[in-house]
Amino acid sequence: MATSEAVLQVFSAASSRPYCFDACVNSLNSVISLKFHVNYKKNKGIGCKRLHNGFRNRFSVRAFHGVDGYSHGKISSNRWNSMSCKCRGAESIDGLTADDGRQISSPVNGVSNVQNVQDFELDKQLDNKNGDFTANKVDAVGAANDTIHKAHAKSVEDEAWDRLRESIVYYCGNPVGTIAANDPNDSGILNYDQVFIRDFIPSGIAFLLKGEYDIVRNFILHTLQLQSWEKTMDCYSPGQGLMPASFKVRTVPLDGDDSATEEVLDPDFGEAAIGRVAPVDSGLWWIILLRAYGKCTGDLTVQERVDVQTGIKMILKLCLADGFDMFPTLLVTDGSCMIDRRMGIHGHPLEIQALFYSALLSAREMLAPEDGSADLIRALNNRLVALSFHIREYYWIDMKKINEIYRYKTEEYSYDAVNKFNIYPDQIPPWLVEFMPNRGGYLIGNLQPAHMDFRFFSLGNLWSIVSSLATPDQSHAILDLVEAKWAELVADMPFKICYPALEGQEWRIITGSDPKNTPWSYHNGGAWPTLLWQLTVASIKMNRSEIAEKAVELAERRIARDKWPEYYDTKRGRFIGKQARLFQTWSIAGYLVAKLLLADPSAAKILVNEEDSDLQNAFSYMISANPRRKRGRKQTFIV
Repeated sequence: MATSEAVLQVFSAASSRPYCFDACVNSLNSVISLKFHVNYKKNKGIGCKRLHNGFRNRFSVRAFHGVDGYSHGKISSNRWNSMSCKCRGAESIDGLTADDGRQISSPVNGVSNVQNVQDFELDKQLDNKNGDFTANKVDAVGAANDTIHKAHAKSVEDEAWDRLRESIVYYCGNPVGTIAANDPNDSGILNYDQVFIRDFIPSGIAFLLKGEYDIVRNFILHTLQLQSWEKTMDCYSPGQGLMPASFKVRTVPLDGDDSATEEVLDPDFGEAAIGRVAPVDSGLWWIILLRAYGKCTGDLTVQERVDVQTGIKMILKLCLADGFDMFPTLLVTDGSCMIDRRMGIHGHPLEIQALFYSALLSAREMLAPEDGSADLIRALNNRLVALSFHIREYYWIDMKKINEIYRYKTEEYSYDAVNKFNIYPDQIPPWLVEFMPNRGGYLIGNLQPAHMDFRFFSLGNLWSIVSSLATPDQSHAILDLVEAKWAELVADMPFKICYPALEGQEWRIITGSDPKNTPWSYHNGGAWPTLLWQLTVASIKMNRSEIAEKAVELAERRIARDKWPEYYDTKRGRFIGKQARLFQTWSIAGYLVAKLLLADPSAAKILVNEEDSDLQNAFSYMISANPRRKRGRKQTFIV
């Protein structure tokens, strides 16, 4: 795994860009206030801090409206000043329900309208006394079916936009995100009324593709300000680069005036989360969305701001920090990403590595060249080369690689070992031999000493395609596997979060008998409609959009009728999840992004990372210097 320092000098620095210190956020004409019935703790409320200065004092920024029509921030360390945003008695606006009279063209009694019309037309043809099906009549039936299918899809799409806009959260008159779920009939909301970083990503992409940029810009800047907030659990504070898992807009009484109220942002960095796990993926998604915003709008002033540049660097320093690990992959705990409960993904899960790689490439595009960034950019380039080599070489399996593992020798002690991680052939599970098609392959879920997690994790594989972490051949092979194993990975509702499910004694040991992650439910093999948008981006990138079209058409048959569930249960995804929230925002947004991208595939470029020639050359050099064939000089990663 050696490579010379000379190879790492091929990376070129980013072009110089001017800074912009614009701190203003445009006000909207219409204001919707959300009412939350939650007790407020004064020591937790937060506005936002403008610049990152490393201090741990609790500074706040209070939003207020200036005479120029903009919202501004003012730093205050002790108490609110008289120009704070005073929002009198927040009025809640009731969301529309499935019973609000909206006419939705959807399947009835399990049979789609398209099929009803088709049967009706065929019956008419059979009643014809001659019993003939003329060509023009068959064409008429097909045209009628196509028209009704398009009408149904348009109806579903229109409802999705209505639902998405109903989920918007406003902070002092400005949209700042979307809540996780908006079911008016659900009394046990837990934290589903908060704005989650990872959940907002498809919402943000949908708004960008629709030309509604303000909400994404506001989200990026407000979450950035939350990054520097004090994060403590049991007297311990994690790194300052950590982004929150979620935040909530709280309406509280104004100090010294019981008749007035003000709004504050209250972040959760994992201190209140189930399991108390910090969200490793939040910062990575934030960088990815920041790049997408710049590419979609053409407005680079946001990413060029000093505070935004500082935020990017803080995330990178946290991820690139020295540790005890021998691998270039990020070491994380269970539950630190979309799979946020105990599911045996601790270690080096593929999802985190794919997002990490994408965030590194995105950050390299956006970082302004300056003397203080030289070491950081060098470390970033080193990690990109090592990470791509590690994942492509050691995470990849297909029928050929499985046969190679099957014949591994163990307990090898040498620099030229073939079985570097001492994987025992008996680890190959019986289901894998049947699951793996002759044509196709995928990246395994995890790799650690003496352990390979052979489960197929959808988000990690799909984003490896999007980010170019997988090679072009591997990317096509992953999509080949999706097509070959459609019944297992898609079936009645796209898309399985992982395959297969943990069952029996394995489920009891690995999940701790988690009643929510029972086999073929939730994170344990459940089907998640939000994954439609990642599948669509990956399919478009590889010029195979028909895969996404097929999945979207399948979802359209029932997702609106089922009230936009969070996930589906059973092997084929036939049941709405037993604990699934309805009107789940990222299920809605994921569908909308898929539709928008299929309508305009060129828009996918705002999310895709193309591998540049410098990385390709460095990777080729590492292949030729692979210690499997010869021992070379050890590579030092400079951080």
